[in-house]
Amino acid sequence: MSTIVETIRQEIISGHVEKSIEAVKEALQGKIPPEEILNDGLLLAMERVGSLFQEGEIFIPDVFFSAKAMHESMDILRPLLSPSQSTGTGCVVIGTVLGDIHDIGKRLVGTMLEGGGFTVVDLGVEVSPDAFVKAVTEHQPQIVAMSSLITPAFHSMKRVVDLMKERNVREGRFVIIGGGPTSEAVRDHVGADAWTLNPVVGVNMCKEFLP
Repeated sequence: MSTIVETIRQEIISGHVEKSIEAVKEALQGKIPPEEILNDGLLLAMERVGSLFQEGEIFIPDVFFSAKAMHESMDILRPLLSPSQSTGTGCVVIGTVLGDIHDIGKRLVGTMLEGGGFTVVDLGVEVSPDAFVKAVTEHQPQIVAMSSLITPAFHSMKRVVDLMKERNVREGRFVIIGGGPTSEAVRDHVGADAWTLNPVVGVNMCKEFLP
């Protein structure tokens, strides 16, 4: 592994956004293949970030800055990657459900998923059940991830799952929910497969679902 790719990895782990971007640009100028930068730099960095978080060595704000560094570095690489590299290991449709405009946690999880090798379709906030299901039909994701920080929006989560069933796109898909007020009881009420408040655990759950 080249020195500059090691630098990229360390800058992302440290959450240094600008330095990560500069290192990615330097690596590209040095003719290092984008796939190597992605696999040995960005993805290994986020894997390490996940381990450090689970071990209690870093905390959510640290993960957020690492995720931001990874995301902005990925923006530079994405146009240069081959289709097989850019599509990742699986597809996730993610969004904050109708009735809720909270975005930070959802964006963090989306970036962590991207760092885990997933293609992420981020629908944004206040996403209607119909928009969720249309995205599932269009993108054919293996995973549907919904977020909410307010309890009234749980109805929207349940409606998404119900509508997926009505339109025959629920079977074979992993539905995961998250957000401060969510719990096992909410998971059961909504009809989701899993819930978590931990972004790293959520990414690992999604990985475990894939064949």
